[in-house]
This record gives sequence, structure tokens and C-alpha cells, in this order.
Amino acid sequence: MTTQSKSPKPEKKADNKAGNKKVNKAWLHDHINDPYVKLATKEGYRARAAYKLKEIDETLHLIKPGALVVDLGSTPGAWSQYVRRRLSPGGAAVGEMNGTIIALDLLPMEPIEGVTFIQGDFREAESVTQLEAALGGKQADIVVSDMAPNLSGISSADAARVEYLVELAIEFAQNHMKPQGALVAKVFHGSSYNTVVQLFKDAFMVVKPIKPKASRDRSSETFLVGMGLKKLG
Repeated sequence: MTTQSKSPKPEKKADNKAGNKKVNKAWLHDHINDPYVKLATKEGYRARAAYKLKEIDETLHLIKPGALVVDLGSTPGAWSQYVRRRLSPGGAAVGEMNGTIIALDLLPMEPIEGVTFIQGDFREAESVTQLEAALGGKQADIVVSDMAPNLSGISSADAARVEYLVELAIEFAQNHMKPQGALVAKVFHGSSYNTVVQLFKDAFMVVKPIKPKASRDRSSETFLVGMGLKKLG
């Protein structure tokens, strides 16, 4: 009589499922109890990300009445919501607004009063052309980018994707932003970080890295702010 050893695969799957449940439960617990999630719900923001831009803006005083702001990677719209309130004389989410907001994302975004939204891929020339048309020949005062690539887990490939998006954002700012303007871009600590910082230093007079309190400690994300464009050539 032969004996068969039991395959370890079902046991592994069970372990993985149990592990995933624990991770999901822990994330959900952290999310529900996150003070910024609670604050976003209370103050009517679509995501806690609003407080990242809020801290950056309050630190550096970037967004001023009358500004033209381009929001790249805007969905679900928390950054556009924050900018819209900053451009409102009374800080209101609706009503009078002194300024212009143009937002773009690959994914759809629920409308925000006063915000022009373009659904498109920033990596595609067609989307950039639509952005240019929305600008109507004007130059932006501020470009904010919360864009992030879909990460594959392969560090070299992911680093290249992050770097490419930052390059595109800088190039857009160089072509469509006022010389004294500012670019805020999400980046990640990793193999591409030093390269990305150098790209900023090559393009801007002043470069400041900021890790807002609303960025989770375990997250590798940080933000680079470039202020004052260097002259090309």
C-alpha cells in the first residue's frame, strides 16, 4: 500500500487568506480611527489627502487669491476641494471663487463647483493638449501633482515609472507655469529619490522636501516643492 504525502498548498492558501484578513482588518481599524479620515469626513473632504496639501500650503504660502492652479492626478478630488476653498473669499466649498482650477486624472472624478475636469492620461500628448486648451494661453501659478504610478513591486521598474511622471510634471511646469510659480509633486523614498531631487534642483531655484503629518509614517511617500523656475538653456 502506498502512502501519499499531503500537499502543503491548501494549508498555505488558508494561511494566506488568514494573513490577508488580518492585514485588511488592521488597515480598516487604522483607517476608521485615523484622525485625518475623521476630520475629512467632518469637513467634507473626499479624502484625507486634503490635509497633506493643506500643510504644504500653510508652510510655504503657495496658493493665493486669483491663482490659476493645475491639479494633476486629481481624483477623487480632495486637493481640488482644498484649492477651491482657498480661492473662495470666505473659504466656502461652493459659491464665489477668485481663481481658476483645472484638474486632470486618468479616472473619472465627481464634479466640484468651479473646477474644470479633464479625464485623460497625462502621459499621452492628447491629454496635455486638452490641458493646454483649458489654460487658454494663460500660465499656471501653481501645479500640484498627486500622481503615482501603478506599482509592480519590481523596484527598478517602479523607480523608472515614478521618475518619468516627475519628469513630465516638471516639463509641464516649465512650459505652462509662470517663472515665479511652484510645483508640488508626490515622490517616494527609494532608488529613484536622489535622481528625482536632482531633476527638481536642475529646474527650480528653491527645492524643499516636505513629509506632511497626514502622510502615514509607514508610507515612503514624501513631497517635493520646487519654487521659481530656472531659465531653460
